Amino acid sequence: MEIKVPYGKDGELQAKINDNIKVSFLEANDVVIGESNKIIQNAVKNPMNSKNLSEFLYDAKDLLVIVNDATRPTPTKEVLDVIFNDIIKIPVKFIIATGVHRGPSKEEYLQIFGKYYEKIKHQIIVHDAKKDEDMVFLGKSSNGTEMFVNKAGVDCHKIMIISSVEPHYFAGYTGGRKSFLPGIAGYKTIEQNHKLALAPEAKALALRGNPVHEDMEDAIKTIKKEIFSIMTVLDKNHGIYAATAGDIHDSFDAAIDRANEVFAVSLKEKADIVVSIVKFPQDIDLYQAQKGIDNAKLALKENGIMILVAKCRCGIGGKAFADLLGNSTSSQDALGTIKKGYVLGYHKAAKMAEIGLWAQMWAVTDVEPEIISKLFIKPFTSMQNALDKAIKEKGEKAKILFLMDGGLTVPMIK
Repeated sequence: MEIKVPYGKDGELQAKINDNIKVSFLEANDVVIGESNKIIQNAVKNPMNSKNLSEFLYDAKDLLVIVNDATRPTPTKEVLDVIFNDIIKIPVKFIIATGVHRGPSKEEYLQIFGKYYEKIKHQIIVHDAKKDEDMVFLGKSSNGTEMFVNKAGVDCHKIMIISSVEPHYFAGYTGGRKSFLPGIAGYKTIEQNHKLALAPEAKALALRGNPVHEDMEDAIKTIKKEIFSIMTVLDKNHGIYAATAGDIHDSFDAAIDRANEVFAVSLKEKADIVVSIVKFPQDIDLYQAQKGIDNAKLALKENGIMILVAKCRCGIGGKAFADLLGNSTSSQDALGTIKKGYVLGYHKAAKMAEIGLWAQMWAVTDVEPEIISKLFIKPFTSMQNALDKAIKEKGEKAKILFLMDGGLTVPMIK
């Protein structure tokens, strides 16, 4: 059997597996998609519990549009195809909700805004969580998190949020309220919020009782101004499957239902070897690609082998989690350090260290072997080599599962 998987933006990796080995593939559910432009138009024209777009913009003194950065597959430029001529008539600024990520490169600006970048490049704000002078205090969340957000989100007259909704390994789901916290929140706020990811209730598909989600909801509820939300849901090929618009909460809830139709995937039994493929753009670095590790654990047997396949175009990503793992002698040692004091990024280390207690983590990436090997991840130069080694270790009766979009797909044992 010859297997091909995507690697990076346009590349692919190949491997051959003996036909007598049981191999299965798990990917997002097949859904029927229509014309992207019409899907977005229909959502904007039929907003949920909200004024329509024309009414929303009619008396707007100015508008702030919050958009995702290049680590998300959000089809921002496709949304702009529908609304740009309307919003450009009033004073408008765009803020890139980077959270604690770096600002975009020139290529990434085009990835986000497409042909509109040259028209609006002087109206774009790149959020910088560490610029305390740009932050305003909203109060404390019900969990005690001190909520600071970019003053651009407070000073504007009206807000529009463009995002996408898919499962998230500790916030439950992306989208909606996440554009404010962590999207345009201060560094200390994000650190306090992400510390809550260590709670067992902070997991994919979970909102009720999830303290990370509760913080995000508390932050958005403090904003006493009109918000027009446009949420998109993608299919497994990153085509637009659905869109919702209007009230920030109602549009988010409705998008969750559609996201579950795509990304919550039933699985009969766990596998001995799980190969988790993280697609572009989530393969930007290991910090982001780690989502593919966390989702894959749901399909892996105890003492199994997980093989991450992610280009990691920009290397490791987060320094804190890498330093913690790199300076620990074992997974248990890393978890002990985290208990002594949390630093932003440690939630990533904790999730990885927890898996390291009961399974092996291997990876095929562009990260230098001497760097990734310090993170309790065994590096391989090719998918073929990794599979050959895993099969040799687990035996030819081992069950192999390819998780074809590991960053987004959530396996559910039934």
